[in-house]
Amino acid sequence: MTEKTERKHRFEEHIPEEARQHAKAAREEMRKSIEGLFPPEFVEHRRKARKEMLLAFRSMLDSAIERVDEPMKKA
Repeated sequence: MTEKTERKHRFEEHIPEEARQHAKAAREEMRKSIEGLFPPEFVEHRRKARKEMLLAFRSMLDSAIERVDEPMKKA
């Protein structure tokens, strides 16, 4: 987490604040325009699918954690 923060701060000195704000606003407008191309049902389905993917990753991580903890339970 610290490394990501340090990298972010490293770029701040090279990219003017105005340029960063412009890029952020452009990204938001692009997101809105793309969402406008699709029906609301698609956007809702995409949101639910993303949540399912995150839940699948959570399940995978929980399983891996259980396998790591198994030797400690046997000891």
